[in-house]
This record gives sequence, structure tokens and C-alpha cells, in this order.
Amino acid sequence: MFESAQVGHKLEKAEYRKREPRLRQDLLEVQYELLEKASFPVVVLVNGVAGAGKGETVNLLNEWMDPRHIRTHAFGPVTDEEGGRPEMWRFWRALPPKGRIGIHFGSWYTDPIVSRVMGREKRAAFARRLERIRRFERMLAAEGAVVLKVWLHLSKDAQKKRFRKLAADPRTAWRVSKYHWAHHKRYEEFVDVCEDALRETSTGEAPWHIVDGSNAEYRSIAVGQLLLETLRHRLKGGAPAVAPPPPPPAAPLDGRDVLLNLDYKATLPRKRYENRLADAQARLAALTRKKAMKSRSLVAVFEGMDAAGKGSTIRRLTRAIDARFYRVIPVAAPTDEERAQPYLWRFWRHVPRPGEAVIFDRSWYGRVLVERVEGFCRESDWMRAYHEINDFESQLAEAGAIVVKFWLAVTPEEQLRRFKEREKTPHKRFKITDEDWRNRKKWPAYERAICDMVERTSTDLAPWNLVAANDKLHARVAVIERLCERIEARL
Repeated sequence: MFESAQVGHKLEKAEYRKREPRLRQDLLEVQYELLEKASFPVVVLVNGVAGAGKGETVNLLNEWMDPRHIRTHAFGPVTDEEGGRPEMWRFWRALPPKGRIGIHFGSWYTDPIVSRVMGREKRAAFARRLERIRRFERMLAAEGAVVLKVWLHLSKDAQKKRFRKLAADPRTAWRVSKYHWAHHKRYEEFVDVCEDALRETSTGEAPWHIVDGSNAEYRSIAVGQLLLETLRHRLKGGAPAVAPPPPPPAAPLDGRDVLLNLDYKATLPRKRYENRLADAQARLAALTRKKAMKSRSLVAVFEGMDAAGKGSTIRRLTRAIDARFYRVIPVAAPTDEERAQPYLWRFWRHVPRPGEAVIFDRSWYGRVLVERVEGFCRESDWMRAYHEINDFESQLAEAGAIVVKFWLAVTPEEQLRRFKEREKTPHKRFKITDEDWRNRKKWPAYERAICDMVERTSTDLAPWNLVAANDKLHARVAVIERLCERIEARL
């Protein structure tokens, strides 16, 4: 795979001086066109063997273009803040918005490769991490991002020569450490693992581009030209081919579904409610204060039809928890900042660290519910969202999060009664809007979307808890008790 980058590609300095001014001008022009249109982001990964000029290349791109519109991130060892969250969290936070360029010096490839070379990771685990990377990059491409992956390569002899040259000059000796010489001794192992990684992750939507790093002039022009051509192609309307999602699920032939199977007649008398609620709250309070919860996080998701009682249930739940422990995230229509990022970005930014809880009042499921039914996104967008959501939740769970999802279900008749009650009650009128009445007219479409959602996203790591909520007292207690059960099962 790396043979073509080891033939000694070279560009004479005179030729470099001739090409550089024009290339810089062209890069600036496409950068400002990208900024003006702001229709897609650009993610540039600069990886490669030690000594191949990764740092120089990143610096040069910032010099040739306007650095005010470039986000450069150098990812080193995982920090304490990052360590308690899913591996991809820090990369999600670093994604550039539409119209901007993000350059990643070190990336989501670095740790899997190093861990594999150092023997900290078996082949099967390495393959799973590469598959997760493929899914992540596929999602970025499907969301419209340009993903440009550059691998700067050196032969073993060229790497040794480079290290010796840097070490011999007092001005650059600091750039060569014991780590670099240890890396050199294991060059063959490193290259073998890198070959596997590049071969498995060079896809149609995010291919790898291997560049010879032995000659600075050649390397600089080659990378700059590659970025220029990639941006020009995309600005002219070109886009990577992304595999279409599977067709939408078919409706059941007999008309039965998971919502119809719920017991909407379930009730809880007031006196019993008060006793069970107090017991459940005390149980939850004790669980969230356990020592074991310091190494866990809690992600609670509340969804349901309008007027199903999500807000009142959340209030009873939080009443039992230390206010320093949790945050409630109300989810509404995305802001301009959020629309400039991939769909799941605004939820990744709220991922809690160990010892914390986040409660979502509506969530990422809006894509497969309201956005699907109301036509706010394409069918291909909400169809691929099922897989992306499952991947997101599995990453949360694998990082130690306890993911608990609730759907509060009411019948159409009960919703109508609550709507009318809200209109008559002064302090509840703000809860009822014209949009609520419009949504009600689409009840069958929402019901179908809910059932599809449950079928495709109820997993062992993050199962759905469907709660009949015609009786609010019953629903509140049921939610808190099930939440306690879920926490106890994971501690």
C-alpha cells in the first residue's frame, strides 16, 4: 500500500517557488467561496509515520489560508475530562461548522493504531474500533461534510535520516525524543498495523490519500493541491456516493402494535400514589448517592405524545436527586449553530461525565418522529438515523453510562381532554399551541413512526420503557420505579 510513497518523490525548490504563489491564491479563493456558501464543513485529517512532516504540513495550511476560519486541533493523550466519556466525544466537539475547515493533527485513528502496535488491543477489538470509525465517517459524509484523509509516509531509511538531521541541529533537536527512536525500532510493526487500518477505512465517501513525506517541497504542494481539488470538486456540486439506507419498515398486517398493547386503564389511587412515590423517590435518592455511581453517568430520555405528562414526571424525578448531580436539557427546534453541525452534535455536547446525570425532555428521537412526520428531513436522513442513534447509545453505554428511555403514551381521547383542560386553565394555557392541534391531526402517522422507532432502537444496552400515561399518578410512579430498576441492574 505504501510502495508508491517510497519511490523518492521530489520537487525542486525552483519549481516549488514557481507553484507556491498560485496555489496559495487558489486555496484562499476556494476557502472564501466555502465560507460564503456555508453549505458544508470540511474535515482534514493529517496522519502518518513519525517524522513525515505532519506538523509542518498543518502549519503551512494555516499559513497559506486564512487561519481565522480554520479550526486546528492537535489531539494528544486523553484528558481526565475526556476519559470518562465515550471515545468519540472529543472528536465530535471539535467538528467544524458549515463553511469552515477543521484540521485534525492526530485523530480518531491514532489511539487504535498505537494500542494495536503496543499490544494493548487484540485484533478483534481493533477491527471493532475501525468499524466504528467507518460508521462515523459515513455519517459525516451523509450529513454533507467533506472528509479529506491524508497519510504522510516515510520509508524506514528516510525516517532514520530525518531523525538524525533534526537531532544534529540544536534548533530542532527537541523534536526528536526517546519516543521517536522507540517508534523507529518498531517501524515494521507500526506500518503493518497502519496498512490494515488504511485498507479497512479507505471508503468511497472518505478515501485515504498517501503522500510521500521525504521531500518537504513535494509534500507541501501535493497536500495543498489535494485540498484545492477536493474543495473545487465539492463546490461545483460533486459529492461522495453514500450507500442508501434500507427501505422503511412495513406496517403490521393485522394492525396491532406495541402502543395498542399497553394497559391504558391502569390507575393509582391518590393515597397509594403518595406512598409509592415517596418510596420510589427515596430509593432513587439512595441509588444516585451510592459510591458506585461516581464511576457511572446517567442519561434519561423522555419522549411521548403532546400532553403525555413528561414535564410533571421529570419534576417528580428530579425532586429526589441532588441538584448538583443532574441537568435537564429541554430540546426544541435546532438553533443556527446546531443546524451548522451534524444532527447528533447537539446531543453529544451534553454527554455527562461520570458521577453526573443528564435528563432529556425530548431528544435525538425527534429525527425519526417529528422530522419524519412533518417532512423536515429527507427519508434517507431519518432512515439512516436509526443506525446512528443505536451507535450513539451503545457508545454511551460502553463508556459507563446508564441509558434509560421512556415513552409516555396516552390515547387520543385522553390527549383531547387534556388539551381542552389546558385551554380553560390560566396557568396552563402556555402549554397548548396551534402546533399541538396540528400534530394531533397526524396521530396515525405519529403512531406508525413511534412503533418503527421502538422496533429499531430498543436494544439490550438501551431498551425502551413504554408507560401508559392516561393516569398521570400511575405513570409518574412507574417511571421512577423502572428507572431505579435500571440503575440497580447496572451497578
